[in-house]
Amino acid sequence: MAVYDGRVPPRPKHPTFSTVLLVRHGTTPSTGKILPGRAPNLHLSEVGVAQAKTAAERISELKTAPTQIYASPLERTRETAQPIARALGIRTRVNKGLLECDFGTWTGERLDRLMKKKEWAQVQRSPSTFRFPSGESFSEMATRTYDTVVDLASRHRGETIVLVSHADPIKAVISTAIGSPLDLFQRITISPCSVSALLFSDAGPHVLAVNTTGSLKELALS
Repeated sequence: MAVYDGRVPPRPKHPTFSTVLLVRHGTTPSTGKILPGRAPNLHLSEVGVAQAKTAAERISELKTAPTQIYASPLERTRETAQPIARALGIRTRVNKGLLECDFGTWTGERLDRLMKKKEWAQVQRSPSTFRFPSGESFSEMATRTYDTVVDLASRHRGETIVLVSHADPIKAVISTAIGSPLDLFQRITISPCSVSALLFSDAGPHVLAVNTTGSLKELALS
């Protein structure tokens, strides 16, 4: 019969980190012109399709290949995810938590008109205090998106995953990860089909890269 010697048995080893690649969707015919929000039937332009293919090539060059890809339900994100998923040999999963902010009655409005509204200064300088008419607040969007990213990272410990989303949600996630106030998140630039990388561990999030549009070969994923 075995005799207990008082030593604590070692815990089984398990991965303590996961890496998240945040990809903004590619350019659409209305990028920079209107506030599309969650409006349906907005597809990538020819430029956007080419950007998505380039993003797929860059991501497929990583030493640690992503094992899963998630996209917001909107057409432009799913179309961006398509060539990435094909290059990696995996299937795109849709996740509503990655959706664009609900801009309410501002959805589909021209940006040059919105910039003339008195509320525009609040959107840019103190977004944490602003709620879009009949829509979502920036604070709700930031909480929703960050919680989604953390949840997916925890589900895929030890893996690298790709999340295809939108500029404002990605900016909010990065802002939260670095501990920056939401009121400063407009200072972050997220270009079409850029890749930002976060590492989540037991010690919390660590930002590896923001708004990269070049090679990812040197990106440290661990």
